[in-house]
Amino acid sequence: MQELNALLEPGMLVRNPTKPEWGVGQVQSNISGKITVNFREEGKVVIDGSAVMLEIVYL
Repeated sequence: MQELNALLEPGMLVRNPTKPEWGVGQVQSNISGKITVNFREEGKVVIDGSAVMLEIVYL
């Protein structure tokens, strides 16, 4: 799980599958497994990459 989250870079668009109501978010940073994402409907959230597998959104 952590391996795919490690590929996330600032600017990438993602979804949190456990919180679909948050909408699409943009990765702000990814440091030591802590991923900061600015979600359209929730705002800025820090996610533990070892607990949640974010899904990359391709437009």
